[in-house]
Amino acid sequence: MHKRIILVGKAAAGKDHLRKVLEGRGYKFAQSYTTRPPRPGEIDGKDYYFITESQFEVMESSRQFYEFVEFNTWKYGTTKNQFNESCDVFIMTPHGISLISPEDRKSCFIIYIDVEDNIRFERLSKRDMPGDSIKRRMVADTVDFEGFIDYDIKITNSDF
Repeated sequence: MHKRIILVGKAAAGKDHLRKVLEGRGYKFAQSYTTRPPRPGEIDGKDYYFITESQFEVMESSRQFYEFVEFNTWKYGTTKNQFNESCDVFIMTPHGISLISPEDRKSCFIIYIDVEDNIRFERLSKRDMPGDSIKRRMVADTVDFEGFIDYDIKITNSDF
């Protein structure tokens, strides 16, 4: 059975930090496909696969995605190949997690990184986020994570 570690958390909670720690220990990260524009320093194929809306629609209509979501007007998706065969670390949203089949959920370990909003705000204020704002992201995260309980462990320490 293919085992998976899934990281979930609001913006600037520390998902990328933990992802890089896991990669350093030999885990293979699944870069999501996204229609979001790259932030400064992000590399196509390393951080995400940055694709156009029409490319995403082609992948969606040909059923290449295991899960995909729309968040803040941008689309994000994980392919079936990534989820079932080639990768073992994923970053997902609560909605993406809700799309995992009950059978596949048995082989997933979900880590919810939930640090205080003031720390997230401070981290976001240091980010260049083209096409987005801190306020919009914080509000969207509040809505996205309302009632979220499908995780196996919760990290609240911002210095993990």
